[in-house]
Amino acid sequence: MRLLVAGLLGCALLAAPAAARADCGVSGPSRAQAWRAELLARTPVSAHPGGPVRGSLAPDRVGALLVLAVARDAGGRCWLRVRLPARPNDAAGWIAADRVTVSPTPWRIEIGLRQRTVTLLRAGKPVRRYRAVVGASGTPTPRGLFAFTDAYRGRDSDFLGRWVLSLTAHSDVLERFDGGDGRVAVHGRGGASLRDPLGGAASHGCVRLSNPAISGIVRRIGAAAVPGTPVRLTHSG
Repeated sequence: MRLLVAGLLGCALLAAPAAARADCGVSGPSRAQAWRAELLARTPVSAHPGGPVRGSLAPDRVGALLVLAVARDAGGRCWLRVRLPARPNDAAGWIAADRVTVSPTPWRIEIGLRQRTVTLLRAGKPVRRYRAVVGASGTPTPRGLFAFTDAYRGRDSDFLGRWVLSLTAHSDVLERFDGGDGRVAVHGRGGASLRDPLGGAASHGCVRLSNPAISGIVRRIGAAAVPGTPVRLTHSG
């Protein structure tokens, strides 16, 4: 999975103030629509609009980011508060809107951990619902509003299956796992992962879908448009 450049985590740990309303042509996510921010070049990240730079993001390391809020600085420049793929799981930072290309997406994923289902929505309306494997009791899948950061094509026979859709989320229990930093993903099933039936709670925190199911999600959204798509994980659903 792609890694953030050094220095980003320090920015992520700083609390960001609530955004003022700004007419920048972009808004925070709703159930019907969200905005994706694709980087044009290495982009500074600040703790607040127009504030000191605390880190940076590179386009070859981050596909796209989910826009959470919009504000203007004292000079009238538009800034976007974006979800960062860093700890803690609600990590966010501010980037200048003129450093990215923004595009709306009608797609949204809602994952119900109690029901162990993944629902694909378009413009707020359910399109498909799939059974899934979620985190075991000792390594639960984290809850919150996250976003996909990347989409990797695999093989059906791989443990992670046909597609791996990385999330901004990290495990609440595992600081490190399998050589990585505990990032969570939605992925397919293959090899040994087929031993755990759909509808169960058996993973280390990732959400597993059948290969046809995750392929259907990627096909509908489009692989290039998967990064930045919002993903809400709740216990109640």
